[in-house]
Amino acid sequence: MQTEGRTQKIAVTGATGRVGSHLVEILEQRGHTVVPIARSKGVDVVTGEGLDEALAGVDTIIDAATGPSPDQAQATAFFTASAHNLQRAGAAAGVKRIVVVSIIGIDKFHGGYNAAKMIQEQALLEGPLPVRIVRAAQFHEFVDPLVGWTVQDGVAHVPEMRTQLVAARVVAETLADAAEEPEIENGRITEVAGPRAERLADVAAALFASRGDSTEIREARESVLVPAGDPDAEAYADGAVLPNPGAKLAGPSFEEWLAEA
Repeated sequence: MQTEGRTQKIAVTGATGRVGSHLVEILEQRGHTVVPIARSKGVDVVTGEGLDEALAGVDTIIDAATGPSPDQAQATAFFTASAHNLQRAGAAAGVKRIVVVSIIGIDKFHGGYNAAKMIQEQALLEGPLPVRIVRAAQFHEFVDPLVGWTVQDGVAHVPEMRTQLVAARVVAETLADAAEEPEIENGRITEVAGPRAERLADVAAALFASRGDSTEIREARESVLVPAGDPDAEAYADGAVLPNPGAKLAGPSFEEWLAEA
């Protein structure tokens, strides 16, 4: 579905990232003109360098840029600066709307990267341009590095987490659909997740099995990823990152994605 049956000029931040690279391809396949925004392209959403020029003539911004660090303070600084710059430069260039990718369940957490993403949403909503929010589940593509961070002395210490993993390309398709909506309702949120709920420990086991890796998996409420005393440990375990009723659910499942990959 294209906005009012026409193609657009769409700027994509984070254009070289996991979602952004898919998004650029999908938008071009749908006939849109895409302006890729990334530091490697000479445009910096944090400093604002090159942003005014990049947004000239753009109809819609899709913000798929990710913070450089999981640290809450660093991520918050990144997202706050980015939000303010996109709203300022976008309004000055005559952009009509912003679509941003966010994370399912961030309103249920108190700290970390999730809290920084919540601040990003709020900062964008304070600007003059209407904002459409797409909250996604954790990506299939993040499981490998995520689980890798937990391995110590041959044991993967996986946090107790229920999630509904989704492919990055499915998220990109959902963002493209949102950008093509005829009207943007400011602050409207759509959720997108994979076809079924899974425990992170089970997903890690499937990943290791696909490689013939015999690494032992130990599931615990507290881990390297969710350290002792973290107030969000219970939220992860209780399914805070699972989608709400009405979310868009789409395959492949993690095991199907592994097989295809």
